[in-house]
Amino acid sequence: MSPSAVAAVRPQPPGGERARRRLALVGGSLGNLVEWYDWFVYASFAVYFADDFFPGSDSTAKLMNTAGIFAVGFLMRPVGGWLLGRAADRRGRKSALTLTVTMMSAAAVLIAVAPTYGRAGYLGAGVLLLARLLQGMSIGGEYAASATYLTEASAPNRRGLGSSFQYVSMTCGQLLGLGILIVMQHTLSSAQLHSWGWRVPFLLGAVLAGVVLWLRRRLPETEAFTAEARTADARTAEAGGREQDGARGTLRSLWEHRRQALLVMALTLGGTVAYYTYTTYLTKYLIGSAGLAKNTATLVSFTALAVFAAIQPLAGLLSDRIGRRPLLITFALGCTVGTYPLMTALGSASGYWSALGLSLVALVIVTGYTSINAAVKAELFPTRIRALGVALPYALANALFGGTAEYIALWFKNSGYESGFFWYVSGCALVSLVVYVLMPDTRNAVLSPEEARTQARTGAVAAEAVR
Repeated sequence: MSPSAVAAVRPQPPGGERARRRLALVGGSLGNLVEWYDWFVYASFAVYFADDFFPGSDSTAKLMNTAGIFAVGFLMRPVGGWLLGRAADRRGRKSALTLTVTMMSAAAVLIAVAPTYGRAGYLGAGVLLLARLLQGMSIGGEYAASATYLTEASAPNRRGLGSSFQYVSMTCGQLLGLGILIVMQHTLSSAQLHSWGWRVPFLLGAVLAGVVLWLRRRLPETEAFTAEARTADARTAEAGGREQDGARGTLRSLWEHRRQALLVMALTLGGTVAYYTYTTYLTKYLIGSAGLAKNTATLVSFTALAVFAAIQPLAGLLSDRIGRRPLLITFALGCTVGTYPLMTALGSASGYWSALGLSLVALVIVTGYTSINAAVKAELFPTRIRALGVALPYALANALFGGTAEYIALWFKNSGYESGFFWYVSGCALVSLVVYVLMPDTRNAVLSPEEARTQARTGAVAAEAVR
């Protein structure tokens, strides 16, 4: 029986269920957008506030200091991944999503009011550090909670499409930050941006986070978690009221799935390094190495990221048709062989159009990872450990490789061997390429009892149609 014929007999969700899934997709994505806006706006405005918190005349050294604090925020991501991933597996995806945005709002306020070096010495840098640690905890839980929520809330044959909106919203959050930067560059003087203008986006982020907190409190819980919670409650009742769900969201349970956890770390390695290279570091690279004006470099990043966000659902939908592995392999192969020539050419870009064209080539390659990595990771684990299974190994990989990418790039530049960073990115992608080739495809994973029942009914109807 052809795939199209099977699709024709597959039971369709009722209108109410489709509306519920759309609400979950919109609500989860908007919250994710604000979370990542607050996370990325630090990198977007670092060129304006680095002078306020660190003394001296070496601009590269100051950027290295702010990049170092950016990287330190990643060290808290495993902590946040563990605490909030555990909460998501035990108390619900919705509960964890609400908590993450509350923490991010508090961190944005701290950065907005941080005192400068001229007023309080290194106290201001300390406040920045505290805020980034808090943001790191928040994002450590946000990634896994939203990846799990968006994947579980999607129809089984549309999980690639549904989960792709995680990077759509992540990128739109970064675009919002860049858009605000572009507007402020055209409405404020450079002196105003350096003195107080850079605080505005952090205050805005705190306000937006408050709106999202209200929205997330109204999101529906996923069917997969609800079914797992009902099963755990039934076991508790049978045991005379003694809690029997201790394996949900625990490190002991994660250890039982250590192979999948290691797989998450390995498949994240190349993707996170490439993503941060061509997003957060790209603007600084175009300014510091290609010699483009700040306004031009910012516009290049904004336009390239807008296209990047638009193609995520297309790639996610493609993975629902042909599988996850072909896209992952294409990304890793392209990044392994293409990073050196692309970065070299970007370093010689003479204007907006040449820089934009090269940036788009790089981001199209990266799309093979970003569009589907949330679904792949969620599909590797059972419901009782899914959020923690995604959160902790992903956060560890990001702390070690994603968060340090910009600092390593600037270190190579400061050492006079900038091209060494290009080989570093290629090497990380090569490691992930080997993993993608050897790993199984996860597209047909069953995430909930309802999916299992639907799959069984579909198989029965298809068999009857063949007879």
